[in-house]
Amino acid sequence: MSKVQIGLVQMSCVADVNTNVQKAIEQIKVAADKGAQIVCLQELFTSLYFCDVEAYENFELAESIPGNTTNILCDVAKEKGVVIIASLFEKRTSGIYHNTTAVIDADGTYLGKYRKMHIPDDPAYYEKFYFTPGDLGYKNFDTKFGRIGVLICWDQWYPEASRITALMGAEILFYPTAIGWATSQDEATNTEQYNAWQTIQRSHAVANGVHVVSVNRVGFEQEGRMKFWGGSFVANPFGTILYKASHEEEETAVVEVDTEKTDSYRTHWPFMRDRRIDSYGEITKRFID
Repeated sequence: MSKVQIGLVQMSCVADVNTNVQKAIEQIKVAADKGAQIVCLQELFTSLYFCDVEAYENFELAESIPGNTTNILCDVAKEKGVVIIASLFEKRTSGIYHNTTAVIDADGTYLGKYRKMHIPDDPAYYEKFYFTPGDLGYKNFDTKFGRIGVLICWDQWYPEASRITALMGAEILFYPTAIGWATSQDEATNTEQYNAWQTIQRSHAVANGVHVVSVNRVGFEQEGRMKFWGGSFVANPFGTILYKASHEEEETAVVEVDTEKTDSYRTHWPFMRDRRIDSYGEITKRFID
């Protein structure tokens, strides 16, 4: 199937997990009713972005994968005939937690999970306190509507992650995300940060000749100190923006992509053909002294 309808759910969250889950379910159904075949939710959609503080009680938000939330979403996927990409806080075992995305096929089958590989540690983004780095490697998932690759938020800054995922055959790269501006920042800084965020992901589309879908949360959190900037978007295999959400509003959109365009772009702009894989050995070094 070459033409695929992609659903993006950009939403704000509250402290109550059940409220967030129910909102996500409602918007998945809205997207499905608009024709969506694959629906992507934002990073850690079941809760507020809790990594703004290092608080042990937040570990209580974690759950097994598969588990309760994936079971609920499997029913929704089967009911609406859609693939669901769901980012969750995974409790693997006592003391080991991951930032994980589950992928559910359109018949309600749980296909598997990807664990976030790159874990940030910045002011108000203290993810290293909570998350063990992923150990499943980069992943592709064969769904009813195509082969997809899933990465998570901080992964989006690393061309190596997108390259490997694309080399595994992904037709579309999905990035569930939670990123925002400190409300103390000036507008010029905000604009520069958003443009860098969008540009690096568009560059992954160009370099790999695949569509990129990035879904961010929106709204004020951390007692108004953080504004998640929304701006979810879809880029085609040459980086052209097919859709961009607002920075302020919750939005559920459906965007058509044509995965057959990958062959055309890769043929006319043969970056994949001309890769000098024999010369890249030093990429695995931390720094070349």
